[in-house]
Amino acid sequence: MSLPPTVIDRLRGRSALVLGSTGFVGRWAAMAAAEAGMRPLLVGRDEARLGALAAALPVASDVILSDLATPGAVRELLRNRQPEVIFNLAGYGVYPFEQDEPRLRRINTELVSELVEFQRAQAGLAPAVLVHAGSAFEYGNVGGNLSESGPAEPTSAYGRTKLAATRYLEAQAATGLPIVVARLFTVYGPGEREGRLLNTLIRAAATADDIPLTAGTQRRDFCYVGDVAEGLLRLAAAVNLRPAQEATVNLATGELLSVREFAEHAASVLGIDPARLKFGALAGRAGEMEHDPVSLERLHLRTGWVPATTPAEGVRRTASAAQSLLAL
Repeated sequence: MSLPPTVIDRLRGRSALVLGSTGFVGRWAAMAAAEAGMRPLLVGRDEARLGALAAALPVASDVILSDLATPGAVRELLRNRQPEVIFNLAGYGVYPFEQDEPRLRRINTELVSELVEFQRAQAGLAPAVLVHAGSAFEYGNVGGNLSESGPAEPTSAYGRTKLAATRYLEAQAATGLPIVVARLFTVYGPGEREGRLLNTLIRAAATADDIPLTAGTQRRDFCYVGDVAEGLLRLAAAVNLRPAQEATVNLATGELLSVREFAEHAASVLGIDPARLKFGALAGRAGEMEHDPVSLERLHLRTGWVPATTPAEGVRRTASAAQSLLAL
């Protein structure tokens, strides 16, 4: 991570509540916040994983056990606490087995209203900055350059519940609350759930077997998780620095690769014979997202930065970090 001094100065010493801190992006956000000199408050359901993360951070941090699926959980965990920045990395429904509709609504949509309620209740204090993780799935299958001000037509329950949260937060931000929605795209790197493409290739590099894959024609914006964590901090530091800021910001690279191209890049880095990549051997998954280029105009205007880790470098970092805490 290479935050400029101006960003670190705005963040150093501030308390950072990280919801979903034991998740993939959440662990990276917690680590990035600690490295920037913030004081993390780690929230999750798994005591052992929370403890391991807290022990690995370079600064002291509080551990808060909480099941965010429970209505009122935010009110309870924030009782007598006044974080200055909130990173909401909690989410549900991105994986095919996460199909519980009440939980989708609770985690992805209803939770944010409790966060805003907390912001408004901070009497006598500047309201906490809220950085909420949105999703590319909010766009659905709309064509053309994906701009935050353009159409959003989600095709999944996950996308619809995430979009509902974004629209609500946009309305709250318009009243002056310090809120930013960072729309994330295809995030990869150490700590991805088992079975994802890069994990599959890294494991296969130690074998000589064929690697069955889908045709991989869908194009994605692949963004290394370390860059995503850095972007979240940069956006937190930049909230309300400019007047009339729009709340929603795409956090991506602006570069598209097909899934096949990404797999071929990874195979080259990992030393996998390309003949072992059997594209089309697996059926594509229903609801697979494909999109056109992603606009980064807002991200660059607000932060003066865009993610720069190349797929080859991201694969190298992921393979070398396979045994680290962030890969657990």
